[in-house]
Amino acid sequence: MRTHEYEPIPGLPEELPEGEEILWQGKPAWWSLTKRALHVRKVAAYFVIVGTWFLIDALLRGEGVPVATGELFSQLLVGALACGLLAIIGRWMANTTLYTITNRRVVMRIGAALPTTVNLPYSKVEEANLRHFKDGTSDIPIRLYESEQVRFLMFWPHARPWHLSRPEPALRAIPDGDQAARVLAEALEAHRAQEGQGVAEGPADSAEAGLARETS
Repeated sequence: MRTHEYEPIPGLPEELPEGEEILWQGKPAWWSLTKRALHVRKVAAYFVIVGTWFLIDALLRGEGVPVATGELFSQLLVGALACGLLAIIGRWMANTTLYTITNRRVVMRIGAALPTTVNLPYSKVEEANLRHFKDGTSDIPIRLYESEQVRFLMFWPHARPWHLSRPEPALRAIPDGDQAARVLAEALEAHRAQEGQGVAEGPADSAEAGLARETS
């Protein structure tokens, strides 16, 4: 893991070693990342509820419609500013992120304020799953072997949500999740075959392993 200042290849801190090749690259869809990682819709709903409460409370206190309406719009304005800020942060995060799958590893260039490149060699990967969402994007959580100690906050928001005790780095909110999962499954399959480990599933089956559908 290192902070990058110069990339000879986009998403990679150095030239690829001999025999390694890029199989897939992609980045998150910024609005999907903002919705799921920064919970912008929940923030918007909170301010709508609070604003409505202020409106009703002002009316019950007899302060009149103009005052009550002012209370409502003041909360909606604060909420709009908060959601706008989250949208800016989400877009910044997505634009500075680049996921790379090679025939030897997954490389995650993450971090908006402090860009960092994280290498996940296939020798450290136990399994990878595919999760579809209603908006057409997908997450690919990557489970590492228990011997690999990683911190959730080091990867957030590029980690499977709520898996704190055993964090799973994740390619999040990617538009072409099926293709990325298939490429990753085939690369893992090839690596395990080369290492003599062997797996029972074929590439197509591995790409669908652990598939969970979730609405967003």
